[in-house]
Amino acid sequence: MIRLPSLTALIVVDVQRAFDEWEAAGKRRNNPDAVARIADLLKAFRASGAPIFHIRHEGTRPTSSFLPTGSGYKVKDEAREAPGEPVIIKRVNSAFIGTDLEGRLRAAGITTLVICGATTNHCVETTTRMAGNLGFDTHLVRDATWTFDRLGPDGDAHSAEAIHAMTLSNLNGEFARIVTTDEVIAMLATA
Repeated sequence: MIRLPSLTALIVVDVQRAFDEWEAAGKRRNNPDAVARIADLLKAFRASGAPIFHIRHEGTRPTSSFLPTGSGYKVKDEAREAPGEPVIIKRVNSAFIGTDLEGRLRAAGITTLVICGATTNHCVETTTRMAGNLGFDTHLVRDATWTFDRLGPDGDAHSAEAIHAMTLSNLNGEFARIVTTDEVIAMLATA
């Protein structure tokens, strides 16, 4: 079993209502239990007293689903921050670009990150790649992230399941360890 060191933080990426709106508009996603798994991770990290950082995407284009004045910007209730848990606003795919996330982590002596949220192949992937490149011991929680079906540049349809699996495969070993919620909770219990 992999053990998490005591200086481990949970990074919750973009669990915002815009994704509910995308689904309501007909976009199909994988991993329908991901938000419940994120809630499980939040509960376990809070019980252990480990730090949690909430990342929120703020859209900058007029048509963005994530404009701060729109309904999609709001965080889903299951992933809402508790008092004292920082919320870091980002405007690009990575939670490290244009934010003070790295500085906060370094100042707190945090060396290990557990990442969850949305979407697997966008902001979660970009944040995970950067975390690995910055030297953090990074764990990506496979059942606590999700994505949507997409059309490729050639017009071929790609299922959310295939995109999710390929993203995890690309990140595994080089940028992060791919883990499950249950594995993380068990690791926290032994830390």
